[in-house]
Amino acid sequence: PATERWADWEHLDRRSAEYKEKKKEAADFLYSAIERQVPDIRSRVVFEQVGTPLTHERFLRKPRGAYGWRVLAGANLPGHKTPLPGLHICGDSTYPGIGVPSAAMGGHICANNILSLPEHWAQLDRIKDWHYELDM
Repeated sequence: PATERWADWEHLDRRSAEYKEKKKEAADFLYSAIERQVPDIRSRVVFEQVGTPLTHERFLRKPRGAYGWRVLAGANLPGHKTPLPGLHICGDSTYPGIGVPSAAMGGHICANNILSLPEHWAQLDRIKDWHYELDM
C-alpha cells in the first residue's frame, strides 16, 4: 500500500507463489479502500499493474524500492503535458517530485491540466460527501 517495508519483500523470489500472493494482498488492500467510494471499482478496471518495492528497484531504479524522501525538485522535473495529444503523465518522476504526497499532488495537477476549473467543479459536485473513518 505504497509504504511497504523493504525487509518484507527483499527475500522474495519474483517468480514464487509467495511473491504473487503478497502482490495480490497489496492490490486487495488498495481496492478495499477505493471500494468505500466506488463499490464497483474492480469491474471498471481495464488494465492493472501492481508494483512492489522489488518492482520499483528493478524498473524504476529506486534504491531498496524506496519511494523516496522529500527533496526540492523545482524545474529539474518534467511537467504533466506531453507532445502527444491526450497523453498526460504524473508520478514521482514529474513535478512536484519524489514521495507519496508529491506524487499525489502531481496527479491533482495533471487532472487540473485536463479539466477547466468549471469542469473540475462540476465533477466535484457529482461526488458524494464521504464520512468514513479510515481503518489503519
